Amino acid sequence: MIEERFKKLVEYLETGVEAIARTGVKTLECRERYIKLSMPLAGNTNHIGIMYAGTLFTLGEIPGGAIFGVSFDVRKYFPIVKEVSIRFRRPAMTDVTLELGMEKETVEALTREVESKGKADFPLQLEIRDATDEVVATVNGTWQIRALPSGMTSPLAEFV
Repeated sequence: MIEERFKKLVEYLETGVEAIARTGVKTLECRERYIKLSMPLAGNTNHIGIMYAGTLFTLGEIPGGAIFGVSFDVRKYFPIVKEVSIRFRRPAMTDVTLELGMEKETVEALTREVESKGKADFPLQLEIRDATDEVVATVNGTWQIRALPSGMTSPLAEFV
């Protein structure tokens, strides 16, 4: 289920960046502080017929911005990615999914930090799973929330 208020954001997540749009990523669920994404195998295979590593990486990078969009005030802040690493555990031979939730207390603490310091880092540890629920890759990264500079228009405001 995709909450009505996030439908424009979901459309942007899936189509707003051309490289991401070409992968066919889909949002399966989207609600306050929670997102579940799916990446199809079709169109994303490599030379031996398994999911291309770059596509898996793309799926692992998207959630930092996605969880930001459903958790924070996009009119006051914006996200950036600082670093992401991926560990491939087994070949992905089916569509894959990734889901991520953020606790209300975490959102509140990060909001306090960005209000006082102008930015706040948030680390994520994620799992990409195949159709049998096996973990095919693990993703570790750090994203950052930054306060919008005075006079800057939020790049995401029109999508929420």
